[in-house]
Amino acid sequence: MSYLDPEALVVSLRRIRTEAPETGIVQQLERAVEVVDALLGYSGAGLMFAEEGKELRYLVATDDPGRSLEGAQLHLGQGPCVSAYEQDAAVTCADVRADPRWPELAARLHPGVRAVAGVPVRLGGRPVGTLNVYQSTPYAWTETDVQTLHAYADVIEQLLIAATAAEEKTVLAGQLQHALDYRILIERAIGYLMGKHDLTAAQAFTGLRKRARDSRRKVADLAAEVLGEGAVGAGGIRPGD
Repeated sequence: MSYLDPEALVVSLRRIRTEAPETGIVQQLERAVEVVDALLGYSGAGLMFAEEGKELRYLVATDDPGRSLEGAQLHLGQGPCVSAYEQDAAVTCADVRADPRWPELAARLHPGVRAVAGVPVRLGGRPVGTLNVYQSTPYAWTETDVQTLHAYADVIEQLLIAATAAEEKTVLAGQLQHALDYRILIERAIGYLMGKHDLTAAQAFTGLRKRARDSRRKVADLAAEVLGEGAVGAGGIRPGD
């Protein structure tokens, strides 16, 4: 892990905690994950949450390799981040491509994902999700890395507690559910485009995002159209888009 300036961390966390009241919990969580990625010197980071009584779903990923890490684990139902949630403890992996605990995972990952670490995010004393980071090369995670990630997961817990105190629980749940549904809709559209046009996940997402931007629409709205009208052209998104 690269050297972390404590003052920079404090300033960044304070900014997250004091954002304007109209900033939603999902936006605050996205900002928190971006700070992990930028300040702690890892290759990427992500955040996964579990719906009430259900399996994990990903909420935030800083880049395409991070999306592949979270998506592959959710598809297989296994991996370091899933284990961190199930065991309510930190789980690290120096090189996921050589780790016998999850033999099927490596084949589904972006080549830029090698070392992975996940820690549980708790609320009310029980795990509700995981904070995940990865490195693009094999890496021996240290106790300092793990302690830092636990501390940052505590910050995320405080964001959730503060949001719960500021809003009715149903509003908070609605925001998280909307974000989760938004992500899964886009993932389904990406999967459809990959199969329809023989694209990689990155190509499909880039094309979807470009078409949405060009037409001044939300990516989720275009994803819904792709899924609804896929049989008659997949929304016009092709490898060259």
